[in-house]
Amino acid sequence: MDRPIKPYSEVKGMLGASSGAWEKLVGHARFNYIVDEQWREGKPTHKNYNDLYIRCGGKSLIMFAIREGYFMACVVLGKDERAKFEEQRETFGEAIGKVYDEAETYHDGKWLGFDIYDDSLVDDIIRLLHLKRKPNRKVLPESLEVCGRLDLGLSKEDITNAI
Repeated sequence: MDRPIKPYSEVKGMLGASSGAWEKLVGHARFNYIVDEQWREGKPTHKNYNDLYIRCGGKSLIMFAIREGYFMACVVLGKDERAKFEEQRETFGEAIGKVYDEAETYHDGKWLGFDIYDDSLVDDIIRLLHLKRKPNRKVLPESLEVCGRLDLGLSKEDITNAI
């Protein structure tokens, strides 16, 4: 069931030690892409779940599934993105290559799922996002409301300095 996106203060409690990686990945998507976000939560098969879907230009960019103390990041690589990945495969980490090799190819592409406990995979996942779609946000606007949800617990000055 779709709900309003939870504030970062609530999400941070669920993430535990992986909150730094969440800030980097979600922050990267929000600051570098014009995105549509969808928050889903509920109790399918009697298990709690909280998912954040991020779409860019009408297509899926990345999906985050919050678990207790960590989160999963899922990136779907279509035919063209798989070809780009194969060309650049040696520049990605071993863990990314292993997940890629083990992922089954479906009609819409390879679904790459990563369990994120720390920052070790963040840079490679950001590079995967760039394979899927080039960033389409050039400048952080003066009005933070124009750019979507920027609730990462940072001030505008912190955000501007980070970019």
